[in-house]
Amino acid sequence: MKLSNKQIRERIEDAQSLPMLLLEAKDYLRLFYQEQSLPEAQLQERLVEIYHDYRRSRTYWQTEDELIYGAKVAWRNSMRCIGRIFWESLRVRDLRHLTSAEEIFAAIVDHIQQATNGGNIRSTISIFAPDVPGQPGIRIWNPQLIRYAGYRQPNGTIVGDPAQMELTELCQHFGWQGRGTQFDVLPLIIQMPGQKPQLFELPPEAVMEVSMTHPDYDWFAELGLKWHALPAVSDWRLEIGGISYSCAPFNGWYMSAEIGARNFGDVKRYNLLPTVAERMGLNIRSKLSLWQDRALIELNRAVLHSFTTCGVTIADHHTASAQFMRHWHQEAEAGRMVPADWGRIVPPLSASTMEVFHQEMQNVCLKPNFFQLPVPWKGWNRKQSFSIGSTLNNSQLKQCPFH
Repeated sequence: MKLSNKQIRERIEDAQSLPMLLLEAKDYLRLFYQEQSLPEAQLQERLVEIYHDYRRSRTYWQTEDELIYGAKVAWRNSMRCIGRIFWESLRVRDLRHLTSAEEIFAAIVDHIQQATNGGNIRSTISIFAPDVPGQPGIRIWNPQLIRYAGYRQPNGTIVGDPAQMELTELCQHFGWQGRGTQFDVLPLIIQMPGQKPQLFELPPEAVMEVSMTHPDYDWFAELGLKWHALPAVSDWRLEIGGISYSCAPFNGWYMSAEIGARNFGDVKRYNLLPTVAERMGLNIRSKLSLWQDRALIELNRAVLHSFTTCGVTIADHHTASAQFMRHWHQEAEAGRMVPADWGRIVPPLSASTMEVFHQEMQNVCLKPNFFQLPVPWKGWNRKQSFSIGSTLNNSQLKQCPFH
């Protein structure tokens, strides 16, 4: 039955008659047109277009403007992020036209280089083709674009990052061999819908790393620590107006405690507190010496000192906390709430000294937003075939249309 545009508009207004995807689209488009101060008549025309698209394909294609603003609002709504005051400055790369793992890998290398920006980190998201209803979407198997391998040793110890041990073993199973150091950058695994996953090694020149030194302790450099400059999450699904983008890696910049307190300090990560405390001459056999607290502070001082000395963007936890509270008040003035997971927002260092610790928060999910995806290799049959991609060199990158 062919409906007139007037009948379609009436059906759209009658929410009970719409499928969920169109309800989501309607909610987002109303938000988009309202916050962009666009005419109501244009909204109605756009909803009719989306209705026709849905009747043909059970989905619809978002305009570039809808995509860009939706990605920014998803950051604004992200309950775990303390750095949302910069949500409007997010650089959005519309890469929905790419159709192969090779093209996506080249675009990711370009993302890393553009976002790193010589150390002046730029918040960036690269959005690849949306999921087709009823089919798996594009997946990057790595939790972040840059992560260090974790190698299980015969005696049960781990060299590198224990959090990446399972992914490291999977990469080794399919032919990748790292150098076996504490800080080997893992290859990327990209899987297109209905295809074999493919493995690509990042070119070393694309990954900026910061060697760790301390402003007071010369011996700190002897520990041989370093960390990558760019934190780029790649295992979260972006959802805008009912459309899912399972491949949409995004980055901000580091808060120092993410590296110093968690990556370096956690017992299940690099577990460096005992090492640092012993080098400081602290008594690690007595809790009364507060050796963990004191070592934690010096680890974080080293991270801040090293990133700042190298000219790489980083925020300390006090500044990040103050920025979040400023964002909180700005959103209140705009008539919006700030959904937030208190346990994720409050920094893991000197928590009670910051205003966020004392702020009550509502952990509710507003859309658009990001949603964590299941681990892609769970249930994967390791006997299945696996493709090994090639590393791009500088000359190939310059020929790439995304560079």
